[in-house]
Amino acid sequence: VQLQASGGGLVQAGGSLRLSCVASGRTSASYVMGWFRQAPGKLREFVAAVSFRSGNTDYADSVKGRFTISRDSAKKMVALQMNSLKPEDTAIYYCALKLTGHTLSGFSTDYNYWGQGTLVTVSS
Repeated sequence: VQLQASGGGLVQAGGSLRLSCVASGRTSASYVMGWFRQAPGKLREFVAAVSFRSGNTDYADSVKGRFTISRDSAKKMVALQMNSLKPEDTAIYYCALKLTGHTLSGFSTDYNYWGQGTLVTVSS
């Protein structure tokens, strides 16, 4: 399985960006895709996840109400709509795929495959 992320860029505080990630290769009928991010000097942290079977979603408290994760099962694609961006959202954003089970997880160790990362920079 390979993941290809896109959509990062530079935006002013209060602005919006949309990230996309497409999975290629063989996946199970029930899997989860998520987004994590890593800011300079910080550990990678969970942002959001979606179950492709149920459509259930989960978010980090820091992004609730501002970010929306969605999926397109036919395209094996997950998107992250980021609104009301803040300078503290600046990070490299990684998409990830959890191949087994449909349980949402915020633990990076539960994910089997990772995309290459896309940089999001929010200026103040």
